[in-house]
Parts: sequence; structure tokens; C-alpha cells
Amino acid sequence: MDPNSLKLGSFNGNVGGRSLAWLGHRLPNANRAKCPSIANQVDWTEFTEWVRKKYSKTQAPNILSLTRRFNHLLYGNLREVEVIPVGIRNNVINSLIVLSKFLGIHQEFNGRLRDYGVRKVKQEAFASFMRIYNNNSADLLKWYKDAFCTIKTNEQCLLKFLALSGIRKEEAITSFNKILELNKTGNLSEYYVLENNVLEHFRYRKLFLRTTKNVYASIIPEYLIKEICNSQTVTYPAILKRLRHNGLRCRLNELRDYFGTFMVRHGLIREEVDLLQGRIPPSIFIRHYWSPSFKELRDRTLKAITELEQTLN
Repeated sequence: MDPNSLKLGSFNGNVGGRSLAWLGHRLPNANRAKCPSIANQVDWTEFTEWVRKKYSKTQAPNILSLTRRFNHLLYGNLREVEVIPVGIRNNVINSLIVLSKFLGIHQEFNGRLRDYGVRKVKQEAFASFMRIYNNNSADLLKWYKDAFCTIKTNEQCLLKFLALSGIRKEEAITSFNKILELNKTGNLSEYYVLENNVLEHFRYRKLFLRTTKNVYASIIPEYLIKEICNSQTVTYPAILKRLRHNGLRCRLNELRDYFGTFMVRHGLIREEVDLLQGRIPPSIFIRHYWSPSFKELRDRTLKAITELEQTLN
């Protein structure tokens, strides 16, 4: 893709669950005209390469689209941020911060954000309550069984891998295909440590350790790894197309939430679930003193995974 053709109208992705195309009609043209654009000062080809190296395949297109659309705000009137809907505002601010780092003006831009009183929107406690209150795990289990019956064998294996690992869909697809790649070359032991039943994602930093969203290790039973090794590569567009063709929504990401809740209910503490899902909280205790026995954690996790699979079936 030509980076200079990254215009909002031609981007088919979404941020915060909403299409980006509608944003072009929400901001006052008069205000935009008064804001100095820096578009001509940015080497968009270099910026595109830089972003794609640092951020995931799902994050990078959003960052590139939003920076092309809102780069004038780096030096323009930041009050314009206030007319950006709450659902998209944080993504715009974060994308501009990325661009400011690339241009070497990060501190200056942060200062302007403070001067204008611009802050990222925090999810209200009530919104979190409603998400929890309206959650219907039984409905997700029905979706899982319906989806399992409508997709190909290799995609069924991915679906099971997603549900039993609790990692993000992009991480799961990358890991799934990496297992196949290493198995073909006889190097799977570099990734999957059979003794501990653990996939050591941290050994492939460029794939799994990113700026914000990371995954370090996953405890996976051996039989599931063997199923993956006997499978074929998977892609997200293919499974998405098949689900839609059969009238099913794509709810792959919800399996991560279900995994976390299930594990806490079946023998793991919250910090252990965070560890397995790639979250390392900034707690001094967690980062400097907490030292769980990984073997003991593995045993409890495998037991919970067995119970989870029974629930899914």
C-alpha cells in the first residue's frame, strides 16, 4: 500500500468498534483551515515503516489513518479534540502522541495537551458495571458451539486455542502459525517447552512483545499443541468471512474475557490470570516481590483448562 494514499475515506478498518469514515464529516472545516498542517513535513513512507515495526497489525492501520487525518492538531487548536466523540477521542490522542514521538516533539506536544487541559477519557464506573451486568456467558457458549460447527477443521482448532489460552485473537493466530512453522522444521522445542507445558512467547519479542499489548507465556496442554501441529495455517479474514457467511457475529475477543473470569473462579488468583494474559501491573509487589511457583501454577492452570474445555463442549 502506498503510504501517501492512506486517506480516511479509503480505510475500511474501525476504531473503538466504529467505522473511521464518518469522522470526516464531524469536525468543523473552518477550524481545520486555521490549524497549520504538518503533512508536508512528515516523511510518510518512513513513518509508515516505523509504525508497522513498533505496533501490531491491528493497531498500525488505525494509527496511520488517524495521524493522516488529524496531524494538524500537533500545532493547531487542541480544543478541536472536544468535538471528537468520546468513543474515538483516546485513539486520536494516542495516534498523535505516536506521531509526536516520531518527529521528536513528544515533550512539546504533551505540554500543549496539558496547557489545553486535554485528557484521555476514562471509562466510567457505571459503564463498567453495565458491561458486567449485561454479560451473558451462556450466550457466548452457544455462539462458540454454533461457530465450531460452521468453520473448517483448522479454524476449529484455532477457536479452541483461543478459548483455552485466553490470549488476543491476533496473538493466537500468530502463535498458531508459528507452531506450525517450527514443527515443520523440527524446532518446536524452541517455542513449546513440553516439561512445563508452556509456550514461551517471550522468545519471539518482535512478534509478541509490543509497546502496550504483550503476551509472555501460555500454559497449553500437549494434546492441543499436537492438534495444531496436524492442522493448517489460519487467517483472520478467512474465519471472519466464514462466520458472516453463516450469519454469526465475530466474538473471538470475548473468549479472552470468558477465560479470565473462568480461571479466577477455578483456582487461579487475579495476578496469575494477568500473567497468563500478558498483563504485568505496575505494582511494586508484583514486579519485585511476587514469585509464584510456575510448576504449581501450571498444574492448577491445566486442571482449570480441562474443566473449561468440558464447559465449552
